[in-house]
Amino acid sequence: RGVKMAALRRGLGALSHLLPLVQNNASRSFSVIQLASRFTTISACHVPSPTISTVTKLGSSLEYRFVYAHKLAALKSMAPQAPSFQQPARTLTYCSIRKGKRKTVKSVVKRFLRLHCGLWLRRKAGYKKKLWKKSADRKRRLRQHVFCNKTQSKLLDKMTTEFWKRRNWYVNDPYQKYHDRTNLKV
Repeated sequence: RGVKMAALRRGLGALSHLLPLVQNNASRSFSVIQLASRFTTISACHVPSPTISTVTKLGSSLEYRFVYAHKLAALKSMAPQAPSFQQPARTLTYCSIRKGKRKTVKSVVKRFLRLHCGLWLRRKAGYKKKLWKKSADRKRRLRQHVFCNKTQSKLLDKMTTEFWKRRNWYVNDPYQKYHDRTNLKV
């Protein structure tokens, strides 16, 4: 183990001497950055993390490891990175890859119902969780459907496309009388 640590210290020491060279010549020479990026494959993961017992045993050698780890991180940050052409991992796709259109978040369509007047219906939270310890009245209240508020409705409208906002005529629709709001401001 001591031989590995000595080799690691020597390697990190060599990298600390290369750091000013890379900083000075980074704009002029791309080969120096490539050289530095090859050296950054050395990882300091086998350097033990400082705990109270190692601090008292190791003393000043711990701060050397800490300084070299920071220099290694600085070299890694200067290494050229390949550009990523992936979309960010979000639930809402603003621009699809094939046609460039917005996409609907499918979990919204599964969990909520949109009325034609713009209101959204949802189930109450926890309606199927730990029913063994809930009273009968509480279970009955949890089975009820409730309306989303204005902020939630606007957010859900943004997460769905126009296809889900059109009026649908279903046979024996239980929500038929709720699709149009009467005597209420929109």
